[in-house]
Amino acid sequence: MAYTNIDDSSVHFQIALYTGNGVPLSITNDGNSDLQPDWIWLKSRSVAASHNSYDSSRGTGKHLAPDMTYQEITYYGVTAFNSDGFTISSGNDMNYNGATFAAWQWKANGGTTSTDTTSSITSTVQVNSDAGFSIVTYTGDGTTAGGFGHGLGVAPSVVFVKRRNTAADWCVYHKGMGADYFMKLNTTDAQASGVWQGIAPSSTRVTVYQGGLVNGNGDTYVAYCFAEKQGFSKFGSYKGNSSTDGTFVYLGFKPRWVMIKSTSSGVGWFMHDTKRSTTNVMDDYLRADVSSQEGISSTINIDFLSNGFKLRYGNNTNFSSHNYVYMAF
Repeated sequence: MAYTNIDDSSVHFQIALYTGNGVPLSITNDGNSDLQPDWIWLKSRSVAASHNSYDSSRGTGKHLAPDMTYQEITYYGVTAFNSDGFTISSGNDMNYNGATFAAWQWKANGGTTSTDTTSSITSTVQVNSDAGFSIVTYTGDGTTAGGFGHGLGVAPSVVFVKRRNTAADWCVYHKGMGADYFMKLNTTDAQASGVWQGIAPSSTRVTVYQGGLVNGNGDTYVAYCFAEKQGFSKFGSYKGNSSTDGTFVYLGFKPRWVMIKSTSSGVGWFMHDTKRSTTNVMDDYLRADVSSQEGISSTINIDFLSNGFKLRYGNNTNFSSHNYVYMAF
C-alpha cells in the first residue's frame, strides 16, 4: 500500500495524547487523514514509567522498551493496530487510570511484509517508501561481512537496531555521526566506535559488525530505518552556542516532533513535539533514555518555526562545546 501525499504529514506520522482509564481503551488519531500505525512509541507523561515500543511486523503483544536493554517480552499493552489508531489493554503502564500519555506513530505498510534477499542476511521488511520508513526484522549470521536489506531503495540517514531474544542496548546509526560511530538510545553515553564497520548504509543494505549488539549468530533483531523526505523528515547535526539566542537549524518545513542528542556523554535524548507544547517557547520535554515523567524547564526549551527549529537556552541541547544530532518530522 503506497501513500503519495507527502504534503500531509498525518498520512505518515501522527501524535496522539490521551488519558488512561484503567480499562481497554481505543485511541483515535486526528488530522486530515486517518492513520493506521505500524510503529507506536508510547510514554507516560504524568507518571514515571518506561517507554513502550510496538510494531505491526512483530505483532501485538510484542513489547520492547526504548529506554531499557531488556529483551522482547510478551506484554499485551497494544492489542490492536486499528485503521485510525490503536487499542491498549487495561491496567498497565500505558493505561494507568487518570495518567496522561503521548503516542508517536509512524506508518509503514499496514502490516504487510516482504522478504529482502539483497544482502548477506535475509530480512523481512515492511516499507513506506513515500515517507522513507521501514521496519526490518532479521536473524544475525555472526559474520564480519554481515548486512541486512532495509527495502527503502535509498540510503537511510538514521537506523535504530535492537536485539530481541536477549538483553542489549539500542544501537543508533545517524549520518550526523557517520558510520565510524554509534550511540545508544537507552543511555546518555557519548558516541563510540564500532557496530557499523565504518560503512555507511547503502540504498539496499545496512552493514552490521560481527557481535551480539547487531549481528550475533542466531540472535533476532528489529530495526527501524529512516530516509530523508523533503518537506516531511530531516536528520542532521548542529553545533551548540550556549546562548539564549541559540542555534537555528534549517529543515525546510515546520516540525511537529524533534529528538536531539549531544554526541558527548552525560546528556540525554530530548524529545519535543507540538501536541505537548502548542506555542513557543516550547519547554515541555521527555527523554528517550529515562523513565522520568514529562519535564517543564526554562533551561530546556526550543522554538518550532515555519522552516526549522531554534534553541533558546545555553544548556543540554545547546552547549557550545557540543555537537548534536537530531531527527525531525
